[in-house]
Amino acid sequence: MPEIPDLIKQAKKANLRYVSDSIKGFKRFRVGKGFKYIDVHGSVIRNQDILERIKSLNIPPAWKDVWISPSENTHLQTTGIDDRGRKQYIYHPQWIKICQENKFSKMVPFAQSLPKIRSKVRRDMEVSELLRKKVLATIIWLLEHTFIRVGNEEYAKDNNSFGLTTLRNRHVDVSGIKVRFEFKGKSGIEHLVEVSNPIVARTLKKCIELPGYQLFQCIDEEGKRHVVDSEDVNEYLHEITKEETTAKEFRTWGGTVLGATTLHSLGSFEDEQGLKQNIASTVKTVASHLRNTPNVCRKYYIHPTVLSTYEKHILIPHFSKTSKKSNGLGLNEYRVLTLLEKYS
Repeated sequence: MPEIPDLIKQAKKANLRYVSDSIKGFKRFRVGKGFKYIDVHGSVIRNQDILERIKSLNIPPAWKDVWISPSENTHLQTTGIDDRGRKQYIYHPQWIKICQENKFSKMVPFAQSLPKIRSKVRRDMEVSELLRKKVLATIIWLLEHTFIRVGNEEYAKDNNSFGLTTLRNRHVDVSGIKVRFEFKGKSGIEHLVEVSNPIVARTLKKCIELPGYQLFQCIDEEGKRHVVDSEDVNEYLHEITKEETTAKEFRTWGGTVLGATTLHSLGSFEDEQGLKQNIASTVKTVASHLRNTPNVCRKYYIHPTVLSTYEKHILIPHFSKTSKKSNGLGLNEYRVLTLLEKYS
């Protein structure tokens, strides 16, 4: 996670101020079927420009303890508590945009490091004992092959929804070389995911046999049992790449590669309608694989360069003339990497 000074610099790039909701802000109070807003001095806000700005934030009526930034140029605009007791945030559009750009800026270095990651994962998966590195390597393999979110324990406890590292033994069934995951993920989406791999199946069977309800556990050299979480996964990736690589990159890379290869398979388009249809179809395909909404997938899981180069009739000829694959990357992955290196 970026340090506060880095976030302040990031906000400045977008001509915004980085703030928290600990500073004085506007407050919202219900009045009949509507609301009134109180400024930082305790007076009712009547200025129409300010009220229009507040209206444009589209703050859900159900939110309680609403805080609204008194300034329109702060990265954080609103916070509140939803009807499930969770704190929610509304950010400035420019902040969202720059965060998305930063997210995708990691794709090229991540793809370049994939061969090294995969080589290490293969070696560590072969370890016979249920050591930390074996369990972590298995998690990385599953991240790559299932597109399941990595998850975190706090979210699992607060929302009763799960990611890969927070799965319980009850969520997994191992039969021979086949592994079946069945669980409720983020936003209440039900997941049913199956993979076949003898090493993965054997490792998970050993994990299930350990005491406790959490699936991913390891045994250290002294025979002590430890739960493995998302921080361990990110630390493992950092040890391999020496970069700030995180587990989240696998999902973004997977969505980007799938988006590019789907567009390539659909071929070129003749008019604006054909372009829109092909992109919509591609986004739906990615959303289905990532088990997310098309809108979220287009914004966060398909690199914008993939869509822009397809629109400019660059992607398809680039794929066609790139016929050799790089060591540690599949052909389509190498095509996407070289596309991003050249055009993003």
